[in-house]
Amino acid sequence: MLDRLQIVKQRFDEVSDLIIQPDVIADQKRYVQLNKEYKDLKALAEKRDEYVNLMGNIDEANEIIADGSDPEMTEMAKMQLDEAKARLPELEEEIKFMLIPKDPEDAKNVMVEIRAGTGGDEASIFAGDLFRMYTKYCESKGWRTSVVDLNEGTSGGFKEVIFEVTGEDVYGTLKFEAGVHRVQRVPQTETQGRVHTSAATVMVLPEAEEFDVHIDMNDVRIDYFCSSGPGGQSVNTTKSAVRLTHVPTGLVAQCQDEKSQHKNKDKAFTVLRSRLYEQELAKKQEEDAKKRNSQVSSGDRSAKIRTYNYAQGRITDHRIGVSIFDLDGFMNGNLHKMIDELQLVSNTEKLKEASEVF
Repeated sequence: MLDRLQIVKQRFDEVSDLIIQPDVIADQKRYVQLNKEYKDLKALAEKRDEYVNLMGNIDEANEIIADGSDPEMTEMAKMQLDEAKARLPELEEEIKFMLIPKDPEDAKNVMVEIRAGTGGDEASIFAGDLFRMYTKYCESKGWRTSVVDLNEGTSGGFKEVIFEVTGEDVYGTLKFEAGVHRVQRVPQTETQGRVHTSAATVMVLPEAEEFDVHIDMNDVRIDYFCSSGPGGQSVNTTKSAVRLTHVPTGLVAQCQDEKSQHKNKDKAFTVLRSRLYEQELAKKQEEDAKKRNSQVSSGDRSAKIRTYNYAQGRITDHRIGVSIFDLDGFMNGNLHKMIDELQLVSNTEKLKEASEVF
């Protein structure tokens, strides 16, 4: 482990020197990347220093105990040795988790797409509930959300809603939310009090930068149209809404949230880039999941990942078998416990894979 930590220390010293170089500061893309790496390495470098000090304390204590000429010093050395040995396994576990290679996508912002599935009007209402749940959660994390496009349901909620989330490590936190979410409750539209099962699909796309995905403009058809509200009623008379069709793949992205045609076009291209990027990423995640037999793969969109049971006030994540009995709090954005559990399972799986390195 010390050899690996020494490599980390060398890279940390190198990055520390690079981020103060004028040519690096002038290159914003490289500067941002190096600053992110500096932050990650700094935490590891501090753990390395603690580890080195701890090993030094153990060696020093053993020498004093072996000498045995001063009883008082020997007693103090024994106490120091006990403390160091108690801390060592805990510190080694912390370092092992920190040495797990980070997914480079985890730091990215995301596009979240929520679509009503089976269940008619109730599915649209549930999709609206999920949208509110995620925006509340993002607010609690200090992240910014921005609606890109929406299609309202006839009885409330959304047939489809797409929104952008920007902040720190957004994809790494939200990626396990991708999949089919199922709700069991008496719908607002039900007069006889029968429990219905409805569903909505959540997609979490890492936001692709222009240098991640190259789009040939000759492959894109651009259509402009008037923004519309519920029921298709025109809400303005200018063609500010934009629809992009990527001809080779058939992927469509549109935005009508902004009043400016130019801003809608920019947002639509962001969505299109993210969808193209996610297609390739999903293939890679599927391959990785097969290799690892991962419980919490974020690659399978058709997997039923979670059930929201209103009668029992229970949320169950089927991938990890965890149930939380706080449905009201959960739907108000208190997702932290479930997301922490999912990340823990994922990290434990990665740690098992990397165990031979240690």
